[in-house]
Amino acid sequence: MMSQMPQPTALSRCPSCEEPLEAGDRFCGACGYDLSAVPAPPQDHPTITMNGSSPRPSEAAAGLDWPLAPEPASSDTPAPVHRAADIRGLDSGGSELPHPDTESAGVQQPGGHPSGAQPSGVRFDRRPEADEYPLAPPAGAPAGPVVDPRTADLGASVTPPAGTKLCVACRSGHVDSDGYCENCGHAQPRERDHMEQELGAVSAVSDRGLRHHRNEDAFAISSTALPDGSPAVVAIVCDGVSSATRPDEASLAASRAANEALLAALPLGTHPQQAMHEAILTAAEAVNALAEAPPAHEEHAPHQNAPACTLVGAVVTPTLLIVGWVGDSRAYWVPVDRATPPARLTEDDSWAAQMVAAGLMSEAQAYADERAHAITGWLGADAYELEPHTASFKPDRPGVVVVCTDGLWNYAEAAEEMAEVVPLDAAERPLHSAQVLVGHALDGGGHDNVTVAVVPFPAPPQGAGSA
Repeated sequence: MMSQMPQPTALSRCPSCEEPLEAGDRFCGACGYDLSAVPAPPQDHPTITMNGSSPRPSEAAAGLDWPLAPEPASSDTPAPVHRAADIRGLDSGGSELPHPDTESAGVQQPGGHPSGAQPSGVRFDRRPEADEYPLAPPAGAPAGPVVDPRTADLGASVTPPAGTKLCVACRSGHVDSDGYCENCGHAQPRERDHMEQELGAVSAVSDRGLRHHRNEDAFAISSTALPDGSPAVVAIVCDGVSSATRPDEASLAASRAANEALLAALPLGTHPQQAMHEAILTAAEAVNALAEAPPAHEEHAPHQNAPACTLVGAVVTPTLLIVGWVGDSRAYWVPVDRATPPARLTEDDSWAAQMVAAGLMSEAQAYADERAHAITGWLGADAYELEPHTASFKPDRPGVVVVCTDGLWNYAEAAEEMAEVVPLDAAERPLHSAQVLVGHALDGGGHDNVTVAVVPFPAPPQGAGSA
């Protein structure tokens, strides 16, 4: 997706494994890191967690053509207000969503503190660390000269024996069981470094990015049929919290659990908004269980804490759009005809969002602060209090829902900016659109893992059928 001309490195050490480099090196001799693709140092900071809470939906949305959703537990806190531009919709309390132009300045947003006080109980489990961990070759890895794949004899490539793979760098060496090329020593991409999935009515792409040593994002997409036979399309995107232990496992467990819960509930006639609420609770239980289980491998950091992640999801039917989230992953609405404004459908559980909601900072000031990406809501055993957000919408025209992690929206934060990079044919080519959006983040620097799902609205008839 992102192309760069090879340039000799001016670095003294490899940004991946910290090995000393020679002037003019194009690849690291120890781990095979491509030094020509090293971007400028990132301006963002690893995600950290902060204790905080958000109000729980007080009742199911009313006035929709669905069975009445069960009433959630009562709460003393009013339902949150969600900004959704000109799209007709209802918030978690069943009230009409306000237009930004008419919303009073004193309305408290989700997670906001009218008094201007900062959230209590900031948790720093460990100091923010560099994006990379040392990736040294395994013990016993064959020594030998490192081959520059740009100068290697590609014509000498041969078909590997059954059950083995060719190196993606030199295209001539075989990959050993530890994931390294036997010829040039290049570390091979892992399964989660780049993932793509396409269904008839939804597509998703996830990429490790250019700075992290692994992909801590995860997604799940699927479709099913409602009791009346109409289709329902599901997209779940999760972002592992970088300051937590095993964030990659947390995001994978949460995305799978939420997806499975929705596929089980929607065909039974459960109100989609209630189904989304319960799916987030199920995802939280899956992440909590990881804290009780021993880690599958040794962590590089000496300190251990509870795995954690954020979650954002969307359910699209022929007439209804539901979103649900915890954390700072987002969902955007982009109309096909671009005749009406796009909209951000979610409100971040973050320090920056709280500062804006409390009127203490402008949005530009808050997101420029180094604390902007500290989150106040997440899934994990050490979460202060879990309060899922949900909202329902009835768009009056076709469009697409962009469900993504901050690895994308960092490079297209405003709804208008996101709409500019979404291809005009996104509803017809969701996979291509997801690839374009991931490419936009990589071209911008790729400072974080990036994951995006593109869901056309309304759900097309061919979307029916479990997947």
